Amino acid sequence: MFRTSAWAPPGCHGVGCGLKVFVKDSKLVKVEGDPDQPITKGRLCPRCMAIKDYVEHPDRLKYPMKRAREFRGRADKWERISWDEAYDIIIDNWRSVRERYGKNAVSVFAGTGREASRYHFTMAQDVFGSNTAIQSISGWSCIIPRMAGMAWVIGAPYLEVDNAIGFPERYDSDKWQCPKYILNWGRDPLRSNPDGLWGHSIIDMMKCGARLINVDPRVNWMSTRAEYYLQLRPGTDAALALGILNEIIQSGEYDKEFVDSWTYGFDELAARAAEYPVERVAEICEVDPDHIRAVARCLLERPSTHSMGLAVDQNPNSIQIAHALLAIFAITGNIDVPGGVFLGQPLLMFQALQGESAVEENPSEPEIGIGHDVYPALPAVANTPHPDIVLECLETGRPQRIEFAYILNTNPLACMPAQPQRWYEALRKIEFIACADIFMTPTMAALADVALPVCTSLERDGIVTNNQASMHGQLGAMINVIDRIGDTKSDLEIAIDLHKRTHPNCADEKWRDVESFLTSDLKPVRDCDVTFPELKEHVFGQYELEYKKYEKGLLRDDGQPGFRTPTGRIELYCSMLAAVGEDPLPYYLEPPLGHIARPEFAKDYPLTMTSGARRFTSFHSEHRQIERLREIHPWPTVQINPKTAEKLGIAQGAWVYVETPWGKVKEVADITPIVKEDVVSCDHGWWYPERKEEDLFDIWETSFNQVMPHRVVGKTGFGAPYKCLPCKVYVADQIIKGA
Repeated sequence: MFRTSAWAPPGCHGVGCGLKVFVKDSKLVKVEGDPDQPITKGRLCPRCMAIKDYVEHPDRLKYPMKRAREFRGRADKWERISWDEAYDIIIDNWRSVRERYGKNAVSVFAGTGREASRYHFTMAQDVFGSNTAIQSISGWSCIIPRMAGMAWVIGAPYLEVDNAIGFPERYDSDKWQCPKYILNWGRDPLRSNPDGLWGHSIIDMMKCGARLINVDPRVNWMSTRAEYYLQLRPGTDAALALGILNEIIQSGEYDKEFVDSWTYGFDELAARAAEYPVERVAEICEVDPDHIRAVARCLLERPSTHSMGLAVDQNPNSIQIAHALLAIFAITGNIDVPGGVFLGQPLLMFQALQGESAVEENPSEPEIGIGHDVYPALPAVANTPHPDIVLECLETGRPQRIEFAYILNTNPLACMPAQPQRWYEALRKIEFIACADIFMTPTMAALADVALPVCTSLERDGIVTNNQASMHGQLGAMINVIDRIGDTKSDLEIAIDLHKRTHPNCADEKWRDVESFLTSDLKPVRDCDVTFPELKEHVFGQYELEYKKYEKGLLRDDGQPGFRTPTGRIELYCSMLAAVGEDPLPYYLEPPLGHIARPEFAKDYPLTMTSGARRFTSFHSEHRQIERLREIHPWPTVQINPKTAEKLGIAQGAWVYVETPWGKVKEVADITPIVKEDVVSCDHGWWYPERKEEDLFDIWETSFNQVMPHRVVGKTGFGAPYKCLPCKVYVADQIIKGA
């Protein structure tokens, strides 16, 4: 029996769930939860429980393969090759494109929240010497909008629920205090374990006495256990947050001492919030005004904490939602106190998102990133190309050409970008594409010239940090505990191998091997002098981060008390937003494609669609080939209120089309009261691995992102309306028995 940590693929969202792996003759026998893991304590999701099916699945990629560019999309043209030949092909094409078009014509695509994100910028900047590290989701609508708000308003890389994970005693520590209330906003943490937050810790804290407030257009388990549940109209989050904020300010019971000592712009914020009286907000959001008042009263109790989710990101009003939510917990004195909203320390996983690029400058090449001239706020929080502008760049060749793509552990044709067929047509025209993944995906089948087989989390060494965006007290080691299936490698091993070819004279010990790289990766952890072999020996490690870091000079580069903002205070009136031409105060923006802003859609598209709800059985587009998980959730579904379904003549289990002005997708109707009348919730990330590769696994039948418009984003470039679109639903054909 070996102990290790899990991470996708397969597994959860950077939590590092503890596994006991039983092995015989170097082969996997079974997996159980590890009760000695200090956070998960033996509890596992279905994805980890099905890891044996994943590791031993007959469809796994086992060897590197190649095919000629003219045969992209042809399953019969793959040819098995060695790793050396695969590397030679990649390096030859990298060198050719770089010499003819410049270093930034080389791009690296990666997904969101998977371990590959750790090596996204490593592969782009350090290996290939390019600043074109691409995330294809429209409006960078995954974690980055939240991080922008956190960085600009609070001056911190990430804020999260204080769930005591740094203390060995956990909730029994005398340094920790149980929150009076937990405001869970636009998240389903039990299913998603979002961004490294162990979702079940919310339940643990409820057992300790914390009470829950849940905000979501869709009822989930947490909604039914909440003290207050606010089922708002999709896309109206900013109005609701401002309404709660106004009630708190009008009560006069906010933390005046903290506001006076540590915030900037309170009077201006109060004036803005006053524009959102509770009756107006209740009408906008379709929420009981008395419930809004009650929630405001609850959040005056200290300590209270909050967790904001993807619903904040996937909205063109994203920065304003984050700003208003952060202001609520700032003026109530709940920032970085025991049981409050905890401030992380400098980034580990996304270290290259901020600060200077590792790419050598070339005076003959412009250094401005793709889309930075259009959205100048972007490089202030994420030194990456703007996803929507990248698509236009691929289509037009302006302002630069992209002729080389390395795609690791992401499946953009099935998940993330708006208008994936446009991405498909644009990418298939570029000169060279290599893909690395565990299974053949629609993206790899359609686009790749070289396919690289990646090993699973039980077949490689690595690090898991919790929270992955900004460390909150836990480290875990992923350990290679079984023999590898076929001739597979980890993403890190591939990066090191390629780096030795692109930088043959590099003397940096970090690039010597996996162990050296991971030890170097641990160095940013404050007061943590540990090597990877030491972490591997102990499997898990915890470390305390101090509270009230702003009082102790632990946040600012100059070592002075205060926050890492231009004023040294929490900026309720945000100078960074003002500097990029945006309103420095939070405001509500009516959903730009909703029926109020665009009444012309109401007749033909009378319903409102949201998406992105997580399932226990999948992580985005992963796990679709795992039979036991497909038994639990076999088809992509659209959840429809019974009254809406009755009006439309739709029965349970009917195949239906969900159509917007930009496209349609085919899903199975699930008639349920958990969504509001005239609101539907669509599954995302679906494809059919059991179908034909030459048909791209029927991706165009089921890829939700086809119904998304391109570049409908906020003024700063952040946030897109994944969760608020006009749509219609109508019957397609047969009924699935038992669905």
